Amino acid sequence: MTIRTLPAWGVGLALALAAGSTAGAATPPPGLQPALERVVEDGAPGLVALVFRDGRELYRAKAGAFDPDRPIPIASASKWMTATLVLTLVDEGKLDLDEPIGRKLPELKGDVAKITLRQLLSFTSGQGSLAAMADLNQDVGISLETSALQIAARPLEDPPGAAFKYGSGAMQLAGLLAERVSGQSWAALFEARIAHPLGMAHTWWGNPLKPDAARASIRNPNLQAGVYTTADDYARFLHMLAAGGAYTGGRILSPEAFKAMETAQTLKIPRAFMPPGMAPTAHYAIGNWCESVGPDGQCVMASSPGAFGVYPWIDRASGLYGLFFLQYRLGPVADDIRKAREVILHAQP
Repeated sequence: MTIRTLPAWGVGLALALAAGSTAGAATPPPGLQPALERVVEDGAPGLVALVFRDGRELYRAKAGAFDPDRPIPIASASKWMTATLVLTLVDEGKLDLDEPIGRKLPELKGDVAKITLRQLLSFTSGQGSLAAMADLNQDVGISLETSALQIAARPLEDPPGAAFKYGSGAMQLAGLLAERVSGQSWAALFEARIAHPLGMAHTWWGNPLKPDAARASIRNPNLQAGVYTTADDYARFLHMLAAGGAYTGGRILSPEAFKAMETAQTLKIPRAFMPPGMAPTAHYAIGNWCESVGPDGQCVMASSPGAFGVYPWIDRASGLYGLFFLQYRLGPVADDIRKAREVILHAQP
């Protein structure tokens, strides 16, 4: 199977067309609207589906009542952004995916110091599962450093690298590493390296369980689930991902870093905790899921769905990619969303 990457058009077109351009738009396949209506029938108030190829929006379709221009918390769809930002520092040689984190964080001792950045970003660090919700329950007013060190002090549930347990607070430690080696806050890094280059003017970091916190007071953004954004802003991010890390004017990630991010990390270890709504056959890469995996371990279908329903995806086989944008529990509608995606893929324009 040939997996398409799209660097040539990405450099020239990705941002110019990312914000909802419908020039030459295709007609949505006839089966898509009924598929979206099933998501609404199963409880979602409404949703919007955006579909792209080669940096262009092919079409968008909607069902129910939902405003895609209103920033909403996207839960675990944030993880793709966290991994991307951290990997920009790997590209610069300031971080190494396979270096024990204790070398950059000497205050860590014992087994936690032996965890690698790769293990933090693939939830194989041994630090527990979503059930603990250690990071989600933290105060948004503490520093990200305090957040990460509190999580690091928790006993490991497994030896590093022994098991995949989705949803631990491990990404807070990755964020501390990023702040430590750059000398900048997470918010400043994100603005300079991702939001500003990609024109994501309506995206910020917070905590999905503390929606009333003032943005200016959030010193401890939740790095596995804390992004608030709009459909078109996330589309800008997806254009860059679909182009293999490229955007108009340059690159966010090198081809090497991007390949690492879309390589399955859990093929040879037990997947001890899978989140509700994710297909049990999926494997985890770095900050995103490989819903299907090629023979070389590369993601063929990459995605990063969130518990509140937002479901971004990239199909490397066809070159199609898209976003289901909604605010509803993923578990009851995940199968509906994937069936809608199948309609899209089977009716390739």
